[in-house]
Amino acid sequence: MKTTRKCRSLMSVSLNFFALFFSITAFITTYWCVGTQRVPKPKCSKLRTHQCIDYGVNETDPNKVVYSWETGDDRFLFRQFHTGIWISCEENIHDESEMCRSFIDLAPASEKGMLWLSLVSEMLYIVLLVVGFSLMCLDLVHSSNVMDGLKLNAFAAVFTVLSGLLGMVAHVMYTQVFQVTVSLGPPDWRPYNWDYGWSFWYDSTGTQQKSKIVYSSQTLKSGRKTLIPADSLDLSDLPTSLGEEQC
Repeated sequence: MKTTRKCRSLMSVSLNFFALFFSITAFITTYWCVGTQRVPKPKCSKLRTHQCIDYGVNETDPNKVVYSWETGDDRFLFRQFHTGIWISCEENIHDESEMCRSFIDLAPASEKGMLWLSLVSEMLYIVLLVVGFSLMCLDLVHSSNVMDGLKLNAFAAVFTVLSGLLGMVAHVMYTQVFQVTVSLGPPDWRPYNWDYGWSFWYDSTGTQQKSKIVYSSQTLKSGRKTLIPADSLDLSDLPTSLGEEQC
């Protein structure tokens, strides 16, 4: 029984460790949302002859006007961008580098408060996840004491569930802020199309849910009463018929 309980504790600690690793990785990366932005093509020059608009101005007659027949999306470049909870980065159309700016500065003024609440909720989510992970590790070390293990199980379950709730709240608020920023953000940043990136799914991974399920199962099984085999009971002192004594 001790071995089985220790295996369950080890499985819970492992799953919670992966949930914590994914959450921290998502928090510090910039791939919560990815997509493309449509920007006007720059003017062609001697250094840039591709992905540009050639107006064909004659150097000997600069007053001569030559029209460009590119229309629609042909007049634009589509550059990739990726945005995190802190920073948004997009491709530089003039070279192979990236330009990054604070996503907090990009968000409309009406949404900055909700964005800060999302940041605080995300940080509290990670902190509570760390506390739950620490309690699970203590339970794994002191697995010989059943009562201490039950107490650690209860506290770890509470912190883990609270962290999950805060994580969901942070995701909902960030999603709303990003969607409003797509519509009301700076014109030179607004995405042409976008989708959720791997950082968002890492933070929403089901590993934490599995950890909760396994840990809740461990708590319930650890709290069950131990059944005593009937063969080990001494029934010689009991009356042969309880009904007769009651009468």
